[in-house]
Amino acid sequence: MGSHRRPAPSGLDRGARSAALCVLSVAAAFGSLPAAGAAPEDDVRARVDRLYEEAERATEAYNKADDRADGLSEQVGLAQDRLARQQDRVNALRDALGSLAGAQYRSGGIDPSLALLFSTDPDGYLDKAAALDRIGVRQAGELRRLNSALRVLGQQREEAGRKLAELEESRRDVARNKRLVERKLAVARRLLNTLSADEREAFGRASRSARGALPEFGGSAAPSGRAAAALAAARSALGRPYVWGATGPSGFDCSGLMQWSYAQAGVALPRTSQEQRHAGRQVPLAEARPGDLVTYRSDASHVGMYVGGGQVIHAPHPGAAVRYDPVGMMPVSSVTRP
Repeated sequence: MGSHRRPAPSGLDRGARSAALCVLSVAAAFGSLPAAGAAPEDDVRARVDRLYEEAERATEAYNKADDRADGLSEQVGLAQDRLARQQDRVNALRDALGSLAGAQYRSGGIDPSLALLFSTDPDGYLDKAAALDRIGVRQAGELRRLNSALRVLGQQREEAGRKLAELEESRRDVARNKRLVERKLAVARRLLNTLSADEREAFGRASRSARGALPEFGGSAAPSGRAAAALAAARSALGRPYVWGATGPSGFDCSGLMQWSYAQAGVALPRTSQEQRHAGRQVPLAEARPGDLVTYRSDASHVGMYVGGGQVIHAPHPGAAVRYDPVGMMPVSSVTRP
């Protein structure tokens, strides 16, 4: 499935920040500094985790609004095409009606009884009168068709106007969610910059850890050829960067990686992780097979692909490349087999 999506911004604040500015920014973002006695690095990691979650929700909202805007833009184009064709039909009917009226006038617009009294060829006149009656009937039919076409034209104008208004609203949603993602990621980056290199490495390791007991998993073979092809595509993306709003092939967000991978297998998945949760048959986590989609958190704001052995492949968050992680790295919402 091809993608014509606009290039997605990274949303990362790449400017150098001093430690003092960073502390002030963090305080402003959260309203307070770490409580006395708490390990500052633990507090920072918890806040970064939360910011990444919030940014991911905003990213999926952005994806949904952007996808809707793309669809509405196409609908607006089709509505405008229909409107233009209908306007051409109205114009043609008006021209035909005008021609009929002119022909009737030129054939004689006087009282029929007087025309017959002064006619030198009464039989010829009667033939003309019959023809004029037929023209009148045709003219009435053309008028009815014109009125009907005008009604349709008015309805199509209203439809095109509604679609345009919806498109503008969706574009505003796109811009609003874009600003929200960028703001949260900028704060997260400033928070991470307060950590030492060792602490940032520890944060990366912690984000890969399984959280909670996992079931015994079933077979390790993909359930279908298309699932195997999608998994192969996802594996080919290992190491490519997380880029929010992106659907590949050079960068991905979480749902963008799933959509792109299955597109390589000839399967069209919807754009967002919430929609992907319903893009197939749901199975228990214990029955997960390679190629299944694993969505996380109660709002399904993150998604990965099960690869077997209790692992998923996914695009984690900004600053992290596509990689393998434990399937239990965060609360599992559902497992879907496309």
